[in-house]
Amino acid sequence: MTATQAAPAGGLRRPPAWPRRYLLAAVVAAWVLIWVFVQGRDTFQLGGAELTPLHVSINEASEVIDNSRNENPFFLYFVNYIRLFLDESVTFVQALISQPSFGRPLPVIGWLGVVAVATAVALLWGNLRVALLTAIGFASFGLLGLWEESMDTLALTFAAVVLSLLIGIPLGVWAGVNDRFNRLVTPLLDFMQTMPTFVYLAPLTLFFLIGPASATVATVIYAVPPAIRITAHGIREVRPAILEASTSLGSTAWQSLRKVRLPLAKRTIVVGVNQTIMAALCMVTIAALIDAPGLGKTVVKALETLDVGSAFNAGLAIVVMAIVLDRVTSAAGRRVEAQHRAGRSRGPGRRRAEAGAVLAVTGVLVYLSHVYVWAAEFPSEANLGRYVRQGVDAATLWAQDNLAAYTGAFRNAVSYGLLNPFEALLTGSPWWLVGAVLVAFAAILANVRIVLVTAVCVALLVALGLWQDSMVTLASTLVATVLVMILGVVLGVWMGRSDRVDQLVRPVLDAGQTMPPFVYLVPILGLFGATRITAIIAAVVYAAPVAVKLTADGIRGVAPSAVEAATAAGSSTWQLITKVQLPMARSALTLAASQGLIYVLAMVVVGGLVGAGALGYDVVAGFSQLQLRGKGLAAGVAIVVLGIMLERITRTAARRADAETHGAH
Repeated sequence: MTATQAAPAGGLRRPPAWPRRYLLAAVVAAWVLIWVFVQGRDTFQLGGAELTPLHVSINEASEVIDNSRNENPFFLYFVNYIRLFLDESVTFVQALISQPSFGRPLPVIGWLGVVAVATAVALLWGNLRVALLTAIGFASFGLLGLWEESMDTLALTFAAVVLSLLIGIPLGVWAGVNDRFNRLVTPLLDFMQTMPTFVYLAPLTLFFLIGPASATVATVIYAVPPAIRITAHGIREVRPAILEASTSLGSTAWQSLRKVRLPLAKRTIVVGVNQTIMAALCMVTIAALIDAPGLGKTVVKALETLDVGSAFNAGLAIVVMAIVLDRVTSAAGRRVEAQHRAGRSRGPGRRRAEAGAVLAVTGVLVYLSHVYVWAAEFPSEANLGRYVRQGVDAATLWAQDNLAAYTGAFRNAVSYGLLNPFEALLTGSPWWLVGAVLVAFAAILANVRIVLVTAVCVALLVALGLWQDSMVTLASTLVATVLVMILGVVLGVWMGRSDRVDQLVRPVLDAGQTMPPFVYLVPILGLFGATRITAIIAAVVYAAPVAVKLTADGIRGVAPSAVEAATAAGSSTWQLITKVQLPMARSALTLAASQGLIYVLAMVVVGGLVGAGALGYDVVAGFSQLQLRGKGLAAGVAIVVLGIMLERITRTAARRADAETHGAH
């Protein structure tokens, strides 16, 4: 008798796991059969400019909020002060490095001083190679003709990261030492990290208006969870034996935290800083939709006018900034770990004399950039951005002329083979039929609690008046997830079975995961134009790295004895993969599907900028058209509801698959 067939406590025999796929197939078959007879009924179609009574009510409530902004005490003595503080914080950093200020035609620190400071930080906290990368990376912002925009992005990122760390690290320490608070905050962090970045923007503009304040708050909300979670993990990872020794020597709880836990968790906390910075940069670029300054605004304007060259140029600057910030903070983490292992607690420099020399040279360059125009304003004759734009535009035209047959064939294959059938089934089915199918899926894949969550989510989607758009978004999300899993399984199995392939591909995947979502839209837009397929392909490229890595790790986690036994029994490579490795990596595959689906949803709604339509377009239209604000806010809530429903079903299914896999062993 196998573990999955053994009777659990209480004498009730648990049904085996294998019929689940047949149950799912039966539900789909019944769905299609019923759809044939009832298609087009109760689908709640809504035109692009049409509003439901709920949307009108939200518009009216928004107007009330706008009109009471300077009268209501909540705004006068709380929200307005926060908005003013955040605006002034960002403006102050901009005055230092990007915008004319204090009666000067140029910022306080010019381009040469900023490059010098960034290089010095990289050298003191990293190494010479990272310092050279930083100097070249920062200089490239000016060479691309985007120095001011890059510094605006850096200013907003810096302000948001400082606030995120001031909030996140203390809360992370609290979660690390207090089990009750950790249990309380974990579901909230899960929710904040699961939701697409889009959904933070719309409601914040109601309170903080469009501009840097809303962008900063949205960025902090998105960037603070990694700081809390990773700091708490570092505090909890300190070995109990060390804490017991500290206590036995008479240390108080505060002394133990300050002198033992925090120093030992320093390396992990630096990793949290790295993740916070990357999350902040990602959000800052997307916050251009609510008029946040910087490179994101350049990308948005270029995407709206289908100017691929300008979008690529700005996207390249975002990529460079992401790489530089990631490498500097990663190198800082390695240095902290090396110092800890060597038993040293000295400053970040290798030698104090070298650190002093670096700081002295940096000070001189900062002074020159403050005093002299040549060191303050990046030379316009060194602007190579126009050549980049011209080259990309030429490459785009060439690709569209010479690759149209291939891109068109792929677009038609995805449209007619996957997207159109999915979309017709979802949008043509009555809402109650789709709801019943989703509840059935939750019952088969998850548990009773998730069934209730799914039923509530379906009811909310109906109540929000955006059922059709939600189904279109869901269809695109499911199609993109199918493509992600195909790519994830193929590349993941290849990586899991070959060390050489893993060493070559994994760094590319790691780099891909550091890129903000906007960046993925640009090259795909050049190949496929502004269509819904563009958003789907960009979503596949964005979500594939996490699915590939999880699949590869699952394949590598298969017991070598099982592989050896199958090989000894005469299994071919194909049989070994399909009959042994993939079935035994089922939990990893389910987790890959779960994470891939959430990444896909985040990217699909961003695709509303390039023709994806549906909920993403509703949110964007709500920013730009006042009469559609209520619909945009409702669309943001609908995205949240979809995300919660999909995340709960897939995550519970992943946990269930993991439990069954371990039980089978």
